[in-house]
Amino acid sequence: MNSMIVQIENLWKAYPMPGSGTLPVLTGVNCSLAAGSTLAVTGQSGSGKSTLIALLAGLDRPDQGRMVVNGADLVAMNEAQLTRFRAENIGIVFQQFHLLPHLSAEENISLPLELLGRPCGREKIDAILEQVGLSARRNHLPGQLSGGECQRVAIARALVVEPAVLLADEPTGNLDVSTGREVSDLLFALVAKAKMTMLVVTHNQELAGRCTHQLRLEQGVLQ
Repeated sequence: MNSMIVQIENLWKAYPMPGSGTLPVLTGVNCSLAAGSTLAVTGQSGSGKSTLIALLAGLDRPDQGRMVVNGADLVAMNEAQLTRFRAENIGIVFQQFHLLPHLSAEENISLPLELLGRPCGREKIDAILEQVGLSARRNHLPGQLSGGECQRVAIARALVVEPAVLLADEPTGNLDVSTGREVSDLLFALVAKAKMTMLVVTHNQELAGRCTHQLRLEQGVLQ
């Protein structure tokens, strides 16, 4: 049985430029990630890190190449299949949190389960709120929470469906150093406990150094 949860082969992506021509961002990315491992992708701003995350999350389509996540070929899926697959198999944590402002912390965390039509058991939500240290803040709206607390809600929301793969795009990028460290500690503890596979893109070398593998995205390829 193949133990590789993520396999990326010869991935290309370019964006149209105003006027004519294209801007190549990824020019033949190859990468594989074993079950339970963690990979940090570093690189300068504009190197294509967020593009790579968007492609792996099925939020954008590559121009060429193959992406297999948890045994399924993302490139071969239509939009409906991709949406369902992402909801069931891929958790995503963004730098900007992307919480729904009119929903409480508890409701934001429960949302992925509701969208999948899965039972949204009180015990499960209680447990994950406790894991991220927000039991006392469950009824607060995002606007009533600090940046660190919002990111904890976002992490809980990403993990509540128990995805095969967690993608994190600059998860500490909007936080001060000490809060960022706390969120990193939480993220790695939860990923280790669940034996989850994680790919994180980051500028933060300390965060990158905590991953089992590190690669740098330069000139459109991983090195």
